[in-house]
Amino acid sequence: MLLLAFSVVWFGTLDYRRLIKPDEGRYAEIAREMAVTGDFVTPRLNGIKYFEKPPLQYWVTATAFKVFGEDEWTARIWPGITGFLSVLLAYVTGRRLFGERAAQLAALALGGSLFTVLIGHLNTLDMGLSFFLQLAVSGMLIANHRDTLDRYRRNWMLLVWVALAGAVLSKGLVAPVLCGATLVAYSLAARDFSPWRRLELARGVPLFLAIAAPWFVLVSLANPEFPHFFFIHEHFERFLSDGHRRTQPAWYFLAVTLVGTLPWTLMALQGWLSGWFREHGGGFRPQRLLFVWCAVILGFFSASSSKLPSYILPMAPALALLAGVFLATARRRTLLVHFGLLVPFAALAVYLAPRISDYADTETGIEMMQNFARWAAAAGVLLGGVLLGWAQIWRRHEGGGLLALAVAGYLAITLLILGHDQLSRSNSSYAIAQQVKPALAPGVPFYSVGMYEQTLPFYLQRTLTLVGYRDELGFGLDREPELGVPTADEFEQLWLADKDAFAVMKPETYQSLQESGLPMKLVARDSRRVIVRKP
Repeated sequence: MLLLAFSVVWFGTLDYRRLIKPDEGRYAEIAREMAVTGDFVTPRLNGIKYFEKPPLQYWVTATAFKVFGEDEWTARIWPGITGFLSVLLAYVTGRRLFGERAAQLAALALGGSLFTVLIGHLNTLDMGLSFFLQLAVSGMLIANHRDTLDRYRRNWMLLVWVALAGAVLSKGLVAPVLCGATLVAYSLAARDFSPWRRLELARGVPLFLAIAAPWFVLVSLANPEFPHFFFIHEHFERFLSDGHRRTQPAWYFLAVTLVGTLPWTLMALQGWLSGWFREHGGGFRPQRLLFVWCAVILGFFSASSSKLPSYILPMAPALALLAGVFLATARRRTLLVHFGLLVPFAALAVYLAPRISDYADTETGIEMMQNFARWAAAAGVLLGGVLLGWAQIWRRHEGGGLLALAVAGYLAITLLILGHDQLSRSNSSYAIAQQVKPALAPGVPFYSVGMYEQTLPFYLQRTLTLVGYRDELGFGLDREPELGVPTADEFEQLWLADKDAFAVMKPETYQSLQESGLPMKLVARDSRRVIVRKP
């Protein structure tokens, strides 16, 4: 019954919110263009070659668009599916390695954490990558576990190679790098080299290449510029440089981990730290491998010059497993302390929720922020769950107390995510697109002047002509410059020559062009965007 309720809420809320910029609009639009053109080899964003990421999620989403139609639910279906499967996989792995109680608690911790619920409901590539990495780690753990029969070890290791191929097709070479670094670090630190004897290289490597390599070959043949951009620029140069303006301090991902594992943070950290010391004796030690996996991810991305919060999502399943093991044997007094420390945090969240409106600005107005603040009051659900859980543990119902925290945390995070749709008029172009679509005839030019609104092409169901804008599309525009307009002067000439045309721009650009005398008729506007039509 609990799993059924979790499933209904998890999948039933995928389409409540409008797609937001930049990632959700970007990845939905790439998939939409694949579905429209039928070209599943060369990814394009706004009609322009886009080689920053591999295509697995684009393929799944484009297929969903063709089968079920284009909307927010199908745009988010792959993160939704892989996030849901991640919770189930945590249970299956925990049960196989650590027992039923640890498995249940690991699933509760993972399914009720901010990391999993949030990113599982966002159209980004991170949840798919995290799931395949989790599958690879789980396969490695079970293949090397002492209770696994020899005739099954090979199948589990072959599953590892399949999962690695899925991870590479999800987000690139980072997958084998993380897995290889973890295996080396574990072997050296634990002085256990037994996993190396079970790698199934003779069968696994060909299987991996058979799944992962074909697309890379096809896209390279169709686009000779792809290999250098993808393998050199997107991996080595991005890791070593701050060209994408994502520089953060060295402690950044530690702070992200503390927030991302809420409300299980303290329990997850204690489970992680004790994971190294809990196992004794010789042979393969799964908790130590999980400990090393988390440490490698944290260290690797902390060393990078390009940092985004979602990069360390693959830590979450491992932390949940370690938390499950810790909680399964934690004393009542320890649990009371953990819950007691959560009370002031939850109370502070309740106090701060109404003050979200203090962060209103010209682009995200006071009314939107006030509406969002009302949803943020869902923090009260978390506070109630913490207090109920503490009371249950006090009465020696430890399982009931942990379940209360899991349910309250999941509901509070879900309500907070749903409430974010109150900001959609600022973070999404859905509303303004609906005002324009009835007047937009097929084939009429639509310019995007000095900006690129990631969600607008998806909601207009057409591409735009970029004017004086490059950013992440610069590489593709260099190869096909005819797809853009490089200067504002050229745009004005085209605008004057067009019989009918539309353009989207920032309010300050609109004011400047209006002052210059360019003929424009205002069609729609919001706090971030202005759409005009040639009179």
